[in-house]
Amino acid sequence: MALIAVAGFSAPGESGGLALIGLTLTLASLVVGAVIWQQTSDSRAERMRAFSLVADDAAPCFMTDAEGVLLFRNQAAEAAYGPDAHSLLAVLGNRVVDPAALLYRLQKRAEAEGAARQDIAARDGALRIGVHLSGAGHFFWRIDRFGEAPTILNLTEPVERPKCGGTDLEDVPVALMVFGPDGVLRVANRAARDLMWQGELRAAMFHDIFEGLGRPVSDWLADVAAGRHPGGAEVLRARRAGEESFLEVTLRRYVDGGRVGALAVLNDATRLKTLEAQFNQSQKMQAIGQLAGGIAHDFNNLLTAISGHCDLLLLRHGQEDPEYADLEQIRQNANRAAALVGQLLAFSRKQTLKPERLDLQDVLADLTHLLNRLVVERVGLTLAHRGQELGKVLGEIRADKRQFEQVLINLVVNARDAMPNGGSIRIETEPVTLAEPLKRDRASVPAGDYSVIRVSDTGIGIAPEQIQHIFEPFYTTKRLGEGTGLGLSTAYGIVKQSGGFIFVDSVPGVGTTFTLYFPVSDGGEHELAPEAQVRRLPSRQGEGVVLLVEDEAPVRAFASRALRLRGYTVLEAANAEEALKTLEDPRLEVDVFVTDVVMPGLDGPSWVKQAIERRPNVRVVFVSGYAEDALSEDQSRIPNSVFLPKPFSLNELTQTVQGQFH
Repeated sequence: MALIAVAGFSAPGESGGLALIGLTLTLASLVVGAVIWQQTSDSRAERMRAFSLVADDAAPCFMTDAEGVLLFRNQAAEAAYGPDAHSLLAVLGNRVVDPAALLYRLQKRAEAEGAARQDIAARDGALRIGVHLSGAGHFFWRIDRFGEAPTILNLTEPVERPKCGGTDLEDVPVALMVFGPDGVLRVANRAARDLMWQGELRAAMFHDIFEGLGRPVSDWLADVAAGRHPGGAEVLRARRAGEESFLEVTLRRYVDGGRVGALAVLNDATRLKTLEAQFNQSQKMQAIGQLAGGIAHDFNNLLTAISGHCDLLLLRHGQEDPEYADLEQIRQNANRAAALVGQLLAFSRKQTLKPERLDLQDVLADLTHLLNRLVVERVGLTLAHRGQELGKVLGEIRADKRQFEQVLINLVVNARDAMPNGGSIRIETEPVTLAEPLKRDRASVPAGDYSVIRVSDTGIGIAPEQIQHIFEPFYTTKRLGEGTGLGLSTAYGIVKQSGGFIFVDSVPGVGTTFTLYFPVSDGGEHELAPEAQVRRLPSRQGEGVVLLVEDEAPVRAFASRALRLRGYTVLEAANAEEALKTLEDPRLEVDVFVTDVVMPGLDGPSWVKQAIERRPNVRVVFVSGYAEDALSEDQSRIPNSVFLPKPFSLNELTQTVQGQFH
């Protein structure tokens, strides 16, 4: 062009000058073309000489231009991929996932860094593709086959989809994420985005997405990426808005084109974690129940001794005695303590119940007066029987009346406390027939006839995350000092021990409803025969021999003194083995066994069964701080036996024993 520019300015307008210019341009183009051809020829020859060094290489090798057109190939390449391919894209074809993107990415890295390499999964194994920059615009390629394709990236069918990182993971039906050693999220496929962010793609760090392990999760990631930890699966909590969720994260070291990172496989473990939490909670509740039952049993022994010796003192002090008031206070407080123990036993379902047939309408009518005194003036209380409105009869239920009333009192007090600014409480009954089992809240209510009681309020409601905990002992949403956390757990224990079911529905800011299902009593339940029931007879002097077996020394001391005061001859034994040894004397006559149920060694029913084989006419009084239902099966096989729950008073003990003599 410089020549063109110089020639055109020196002789404008002359025909001879134009001919000279044309000849000059032609000669110049020939010279430039000759130089370019020589350079191209030299470069091509140089590339041919360089490529001849890999002619006998066992691995397929190729030389391409910037467009991927094949310039040379060695014999191994022709043997492996055939002689017809004219481009590297055609060589790879559908052997790998999206070869165009793969080749473009490697070529760009080679242009920037001089070389690049990547291991990929192919249809028939794993390939290691390496590329080197060979002069301007030319590339030397080598394809090695090694081992089997990595299991986690075993993509065997080619698909044309958007890419994530070095391999097409977009439509893999498994949630996959790739992180750098520093925790930066590099890749998240569609399944991962749907699982974590409703399909959105976000920039995030590993520790922004997950938490758990008891140590920083970023340390775990760094150890796996660096090879210091082999990786593995951990259940982590997902840091995302909404309800609590958990993910099982399987982490493995991952190398993508020379870049080290970690590949995370995600599985939703929320349901699994919930089931695990429920199982752990059930075990914890069972353990607490056993602990509560054991504590209550031991505490009942102490209360029996306290109240019993207090009764003995009251026998020697009249009402005019100045010490009488103090003794009466001790007795009353012992009774209050016994009521607290009853709550623990109700929770552990080991309380002693005295079930009877109850007409709910009559019970609620009598109880309403007490409930009205419990609620404050700004809280209204209404009672409704939907069965009457529907023309249906509300069936009788079988339950302990005192404990049933305690359940309703606890629910009404709980409703009252949920309405600090006032509101209304509604108690309604309804006869319900279930044609098929009702499955709800991990419980299954069998088909049949039920009397349903609902206690509803218009209070502040219960948050969803709290509902699953409200029946746990000592769990309360009230402020410190305003609740023990035993009210609802006690109600739950009483309802379940009575054969019923209790459910809760609540909407924050609207109110809460507790629904109780009690099976209708058909009148066929086994009732104790009159002679088997404890008869309350007037206290009088007794006569006869009583064998008292009790491992708690204070209880044994009180009981023996109480019975001797009533005129009975009392033989004492600290355990079952001692009692059986005493009975080995055939000349000894015993009228009544008074025995604790739970003792070290042989328990009460076990030793009594052995004893009545030789003394079948001896009557039995079983005493225990546990529930009678734990004894009922053994007691049913022991004739002439009754049950007396602890703590018992002096009169209760003597009247029970007296009843066994008639």
